Amino acid sequence: MSSQNPEQRNHDAGGHAGHTHAPSGASDARLLWAIGLNQLLTLGQVIAGIFSGSLSLMADALHNFNDAMALLIAYIARRVARRQPTKAFTFGYRRAELIGAMINLTALAIVGLYLVYQAVGRLIEPQEVTGWVMIVAAGLALVVDIGTVVLLWALSHGNLNLRAAFVHNMTDAAASLAVLLGGLAIIYLDTYWIDPALTLLIAGYVLYQAFTMLPQAARILMGALPPGVDFDDLVRVLEAHEHVEEIHHVHVWQLDESHRALEAHIVIGESAADRMPAIKRGLKRLLEDRFEIGHSTLEFEFPDEHAGEPEHRGALTPH
Repeated sequence: MSSQNPEQRNHDAGGHAGHTHAPSGASDARLLWAIGLNQLLTLGQVIAGIFSGSLSLMADALHNFNDAMALLIAYIARRVARRQPTKAFTFGYRRAELIGAMINLTALAIVGLYLVYQAVGRLIEPQEVTGWVMIVAAGLALVVDIGTVVLLWALSHGNLNLRAAFVHNMTDAAASLAVLLGGLAIIYLDTYWIDPALTLLIAGYVLYQAFTMLPQAARILMGALPPGVDFDDLVRVLEAHEHVEEIHHVHVWQLDESHRALEAHIVIGESAADRMPAIKRGLKRLLEDRFEIGHSTLEFEFPDEHAGEPEHRGALTPH
């Protein structure tokens, strides 16, 4: 027996997805400026990399291009997230950003592996690099990276995706500084091996980003248990409630990076029927306080409603 009325069921199915949680006063114009600056920087670095023969400059350009695409995904996601859920998309459009991130991260991994291949070849057979072009291009990149950090600072508060972009651009500034120092080393020390060595460092960081975030995005898209949640512990906590006799058909997943959801069947004694609303409120509060699950759908049953059914519990059993 469900304790929810139609309006409540509709809220749990689709209404939660309509909460955009966009940071107040956030400026789309700032985000567009950051995207434009990074795309121009990428183009300039590619040209300078080809002209100078610097592989590390090309690596930094590809990394900046990836971050520009990440910012573009963030911008599109902000716009899409404002759309209300529909009958076709009852959960809204939260996961559009994750799909874009999967594509972006896969491309990033391919680029990182290609850079490793090229850098190893350059270490075996060093090639001459024009140091002063590296210095000029890396100096310009450093200025643009710092400018992007300033643009994203206000937007990064309260938004996980934009905060990640902010951190990425901080590391981009460090990479640009490294390339600049590499150019100085080539000019004054005549050490051309520094260029592929820097490329390996940048490629290593790129691959670390890709292979760290790809599993996270995949877990969310696959509806996996949120990180930090112990399934058995969650069931024990709910069943420890004085009026709960059993819990089954438990499913816990993430709607997106910052929103968790749960649905479960709760068995209570018939003597507690008149206390059902209070029990539901208590369980929902428990889920939010202990497991940070703010979106829960609880269907209440009496013991005789599933009499004769095989003993089962958890998310792996059939409905």
